[in-house]
This record gives sequence, C-alpha cells and structure tokens, in this order.
Amino acid sequence: MQASSRTAVKAFYDAKTGSVQYVASCPATRKAVIIDPVWDFDEMAARTCPVNAEEIAAYVTSEGLEVVRILDTHPHADHFSAAPYLKDKLGAPTAIGEHVVEVQKLWKSIYNLPETFATDGSQWDHLFKDGETFEVGKLQGRVIFSPGHTLASVTYVIGDAAFVHDTLMMPDSGTSRADFPGGNARELYASIQRILSLPDETRIFVGHDYGRNGRKPQWESTVREQRDSNIHLRGGTTESEFVRLREARDAELPLPHLMLAALQVNIRGGRLPETEDNGVSYLRIPLNRFSGPSQVCAPQ
Repeated sequence: MQASSRTAVKAFYDAKTGSVQYVASCPATRKAVIIDPVWDFDEMAARTCPVNAEEIAAYVTSEGLEVVRILDTHPHADHFSAAPYLKDKLGAPTAIGEHVVEVQKLWKSIYNLPETFATDGSQWDHLFKDGETFEVGKLQGRVIFSPGHTLASVTYVIGDAAFVHDTLMMPDSGTSRADFPGGNARELYASIQRILSLPDETRIFVGHDYGRNGRKPQWESTVREQRDSNIHLRGGTTESEFVRLREARDAELPLPHLMLAALQVNIRGGRLPETEDNGVSYLRIPLNRFSGPSQVCAPQ
C-alpha cells in the first residue's frame, strides 16, 4: 500500500458513553475530517458542555490540521453530536448519509414534532449518496451505505481506514444491535458483508467499546481480524444464523439510557430543540412507547 493512502487516525474515547471519536488526516497535506464528535450531556444536571469537542479542537490546532469536513455516521442514540459546535468553531461543513431523512420522518412521528420540523436533511451541509467519493488532501474517501443498526448508517472509507461506527464492534464483542426503530438484523448482515469485502488489511475503526471482560477499551482491528475472529461472524455465519443470534440478543437489551434525549437532538444535526417562549429548550420523552426489558415494570 502506498504511503500516500495511509491515513493518520487519532481516536478520542468518551468513557461516559463508551463512544470513540476520530480525527482522520492526510499526512502529506495536513487536511483532516472529524468523525462522530460527542457533545457532552450531564443528564443529572440537565446541562450540555463541549468537553470532548474542545479536546478535539485543541488537538486539531496543536497538530496544524485543516478540517475539511465534520462527519456523522448516523443520528446517534447514546450521545449528542457535536458537529454543529465544531462547525462554528472550525468553519468546516457537516455531512451525513442521505437516508437521514428517513430517520427524521420516523422520529418526527415518535416525538410528535410540529409540521414545521424539517425532514429534508437541511440541518447538515451535505448529504452523501451510497458510493459517493470525497477527498481529504491526497486521500480518497468513499461512502458505503450501511443500514441495519439504523435506516441511515454509513461507513466512511478513507485511505486504508474504514470508520464503521455502530455496525461492527471489536471482534470479541461481535456486532451492533439492530432493534431500534428502523433497525433490521437482515440489513445489518448485508451491510457487514459489504464492509468485509474491503481488502483484508483495511483498518476497521469502531464507534463504541465497553472494555469487555475487564480489558481496556479498544477500537481498531482489520477486515481480516473481523472475518476470522468476530464472535458473531467467524466460521462463515449464515444470514439466517446471524439474524437469529442478533434478534435473540437484542430482545435482552434495554434502551440506551440517553436514547430518547439524544435522538431528538441528533435528528436536528446536533442542535437542541428550539427554545420556547421563556427562552428555555426542552426535551420530550414519549412515555410507554417502547417495549423491552425494564428493571421495574413488567413487560407491556
């Protein structure tokens, strides 16, 4: 592999949410993208702050990088997106996959948002199509539509690195859940097969890790390692086997504890709901809308 296609990757781990944020840059030109930045939310204090985003911005400045895009892989269910905050700070445009409009329409209904809420993706500067390419200095980027975890998930392949976020986990943790509204285990399997068709040496960067069995958090593997040792895929797992395994596992999982707060921010591109007549922004929580495990209430 030519040196010019080798992507410099700096990861930023948010222990509170188990999220991994990335700065991917071209060593030759110092141009870079930021992928899935976290905007901190302290639910106990009902307060947002840019601790993670400021750390990323400080790194970009110290390394002399020029950020050309700020990328979301999908509207996240476990943290707020800091894309608009970093856009204001660094002047780089934001982007996400074009199917975000389907997620916006779905969650507009779930939250019972007013007709004035836009579901055209206009909260981002650019909506990527499947297969669309872009440049990060001398590195070529490519978008792979990767539905299954959500309706809108995409993978960004930049040089020799693929940023898959909530599609694959580290090999000892398997794959990501597919039971959110709009999720589908069969589509997730197909998306994973597209990712695993990349060259064996392609570096895979995941969006979450929780330190399985007490190990330190990790986020980098390769296509070969995923194919050979991922606990949900090794041994040539068939589609039907994967769907059965994934759906059984998902039925045991509670909702992410920030999901109902995060989605209404992230379908707005990482912005809080509009302030009301008292100058305060409010989050809406749809009660008794979701089934699944509860530590207190019996199944509905």
